[in-house]
Order: sequence, then C-alpha cells, then structure tokens
Amino acid sequence: MGSSSAESDLQNSHEEGKLYAVDSLNNLNEQNLSVAQSQHQAVWEENLDSWSCLTMQNGMRCQSWFFVTLIITLIVSLALISFVIILIVHTGDKIDEVSRKIVLEKKSIDDLKKLNVMILQHLNQTELIKNLGNISIMQARQPSPGY
Repeated sequence: MGSSSAESDLQNSHEEGKLYAVDSLNNLNEQNLSVAQSQHQAVWEENLDSWSCLTMQNGMRCQSWFFVTLIITLIVSLALISFVIILIVHTGDKIDEVSRKIVLEKKSIDDLKKLNVMILQHLNQTELIKNLGNISIMQARQPSPGY
C-alpha cells in the first residue's frame, strides 16, 4: 500500500507540475497578448486622435504638443498685437495729416473770404462812383428850372 500511495503522490505531483507548466504558459501567453494588444491599441488610439493623452507614454508627447501649441499661440498673438499697434500708429499719422490739411484749407478759406470782401468793397466803390457819375451826368443834362 505504501508504494501505491507514493505512486499516486508522484502522479499527482507530476500532474500538478503539468498543470503548473500549462498555467504558466497560459499566463505568459496572456501577458504577450495583452502587451501586443496594448501596443496595437496605443498605435490605433494615436492614429485615431493624436491630441489625446490616454497613456503614460503619450504624456510627454502631450506636454510637448501643449508647449508647441502655447508657443505658436503666443507668436500669433504677438503678431496680431504688433499689427494692431502698427494700424493705430498709421491711423494717428493719417489723422494728423488730415488735420493739417484742414487747418491749411481753413486759412485758404479765410484768405478767400478777405479777398471776397475786398472785391465787394471795390465793386461797391466803383458802383458808387458810377452812380455818382450818372447822377452828375443826369444833373448836367437837365436844364435848370429857372431858364
């Protein structure tokens, strides 16, 4: 009986060894499949959405994308601000130019008004002289009532 219990123990341990080996192979196969699947999934997710930060490996990549995006945004903002400042300066120069032209035109208008007044005064004087001349001519033509 002793030998049969030893044989059964030996068979049990041999079967347990086989089970252990099969179990280990299954675990190793599952690990290899999960690693391959996670790599495939990471590549698929990266191709699907390159902006997402789903895995730890993409964390550094996401940070670099964030900083690149931040730098590009800052450069674009700086360019827009520079453009606005240039427009403000240019507009100020144009306003100064227009105001100078308005002042010059006002002086020209004032000079034209003075010239107009002088012409009107001259015309009034010549008309007055002409009217006086007409009156004297009319008086000279009229015979005096005493004749």
